[in-house]
Amino acid sequence: MIARLRGQLVALDVDAMVLDVGGVGYRVLVPPGAFTQRLGDDVVVHTHLAVREDALTLFGFPDIAALRLFERLLAVNGIGPKLALAALSTLGADGLRDAIVSEDTTALVSVPGLGRKTAGRLILELSGSLIVEHAPSPAGVASGASDDPRTEVRLALVSLGYEPAEIARALQAVADDAGADRDALLRSALQNLAGSA
Repeated sequence: MIARLRGQLVALDVDAMVLDVGGVGYRVLVPPGAFTQRLGDDVVVHTHLAVREDALTLFGFPDIAALRLFERLLAVNGIGPKLALAALSTLGADGLRDAIVSEDTTALVSVPGLGRKTAGRLILELSGSLIVEHAPSPAGVASGASDDPRTEVRLALVSLGYEPAEIARALQAVADDAGADRDALLRSALQNLAGSA
């Protein structure tokens, strides 16, 4: 099983990247906007290898926490790798975790392809374990969310009705503003979206 890759970023699309690892190019499906590195940069990707009769597909994440959440989603009946990736792409790891724990069905059904029944199943099967996981340090969860203003911006843009692919492009375009606060990032992303309309 391929659990982690480190290599040079040689191609980056909205939802996939190609990493050159020792002369071998690995195509990895990733949440849009999760990686802000540029072509030629060294990148570490935590991966999950999905095996089917007709395909081997790598799904990649910038950190272990997002990978673990992805793998938990896969354990829920009715959630496959593409839908799990769509959930992480739409809400971000923190937003998805919060939506499940707070039983926010409205946020969960904003994920393309995720209906009310599956959202209910997600809440039923995962909310307890996610609460326990974060119970010892609730302050740490809040500070983690504020450390990554992109998650909040992504959620704000979803609530405004933008599609995940549009959001990913807008966040990639403002990648240089990595140190900016949430409001500045949101303004830049909205300006980018208005300019591309």
